[in-house]
Amino acid sequence: MDPIEVFKALSNEARLQILEWLKDPKAHFAGLQEGVDLLDVGVCVSQITAKLKMTQSTTSQYLSILQRAGLVHATRVGKWTYYRRDEEAIQQIASYIQQDL
Repeated sequence: MDPIEVFKALSNEARLQILEWLKDPKAHFAGLQEGVDLLDVGVCVSQITAKLKMTQSTTSQYLSILQRAGLVHATRVGKWTYYRRDEEAIQQIASYIQQDL
């Protein structure tokens, strides 16, 4: 984990919002996605795009930044990509802030 990359990823309101929504996907995306477990597989890019009210390319770019920072995992199912938080990485950055800063 590169703290600088994580902090860069967290420096955008929409990316922070995505992480907040993915913390409890059932509360934010329930009923919008069928056939895929929100907790195990994640939330489809199209659902995140609709909730952000942004273009798919912008949403994909934001998710890519979060993924490169190690904050989310992507899972491909057919032609769809699903995202979920990497709780271990988020815990590591929280520990880094608490202990090292």
